[in-house]
Amino acid sequence: MTEDLALLDDLLRLCAAAGAEPEVHHTVPEHRASWADAPLVLVGDDAAARCRGAARREGVILVGRDRGGLDDPEVWRQAVEIGADCVLRLPDAESWLVDRIADAAEGAGRQALTVGVIGGRGGAGASTLACALALAAARTGRRTLLVDGDPLGGGLDVLLGGERAEGRRWPDFVASKGRVGGGALEESLPSVRGLRVLSWDRGDEVLVPAEAMRAVLAAARRRGGIVVVDLPRRIDEAVTEALAQLDLGLLVVPGELRAVAAAHRVATLAGLTLSDLRAVVRGPYAPGIDEQWVADTLGLPLAGELPHDPGLLAALDTGAPPGGEARGPLGRFSAAFWERVLAPEAVS
Repeated sequence: MTEDLALLDDLLRLCAAAGAEPEVHHTVPEHRASWADAPLVLVGDDAAARCRGAARREGVILVGRDRGGLDDPEVWRQAVEIGADCVLRLPDAESWLVDRIADAAEGAGRQALTVGVIGGRGGAGASTLACALALAAARTGRRTLLVDGDPLGGGLDVLLGGERAEGRRWPDFVASKGRVGGGALEESLPSVRGLRVLSWDRGDEVLVPAEAMRAVLAAARRRGGIVVVDLPRRIDEAVTEALAQLDLGLLVVPGELRAVAAAHRVATLAGLTLSDLRAVVRGPYAPGIDEQWVADTLGLPLAGELPHDPGLLAALDTGAPPGGEARGPLGRFSAAFWERVLAPEAVS
């Protein structure tokens, strides 16, 4: 709401950048619903006086261009009179305001529970577990997005049997900076077996800049539900960005001494960024080793013992995804994992 044409031009530009469609008024709209039901109201400082007497509501921001500054007591008096949540000055606050507008347009609420899976050594089975967890999450009816963070892993879409599914892959996002729309991201990705998958194409692009990883994962998380990220063992800048956005991480460790030694290095590096890292241990075990010994040696909580699935390799050869069968060993393990992890959510 403003009659300041220069300010209006700025706000329209920011709305376009955020993917929002604004409704413009010069004063408080006659239809009360326009004022009360809008997810966000931006009031120009030129129009603040015309808002006096309007119904109080959350989500009102007093906006002006950089004149007078925030130390002007008149600005704060206007903000109090209209019940504004905050006062912004452009252009300094443009980046923050774009994010706030986009959140309002997308109806951003609780962020997705984000779980990362990383192998303690090569061939530990991290990608297999990531796929199984994502499929089990989708079976609960929650919005689920699986992110392939390992460009050298061969593609999670292939593991799921969805390599021919239409949609965008990582090379389409490597130039992403700033904010990526959560809804636009989700709709652009291939839909495979009830979940959305961000994987790799068959090209030569094998690098995700840190800025792109930050932007894409932030967009994925804003939509809520569950996000599962399959991560490589190397900890570069992009992986560090991914680790920073995880709620918890699972380190998959085979029950052998050499694997435990390798996993210790991975755990140390990942632990510099991720505070909640848990061990998932799988057999067969070397003599004198069990799952609790492995977790204790690594200094990590034990998230569970990954069951042996004798039919897994044969199933993969026929195109069946890991954990695709809810009653199979991987399916049962994954379902039990989500029951434990999501239990506090049900209470809250």
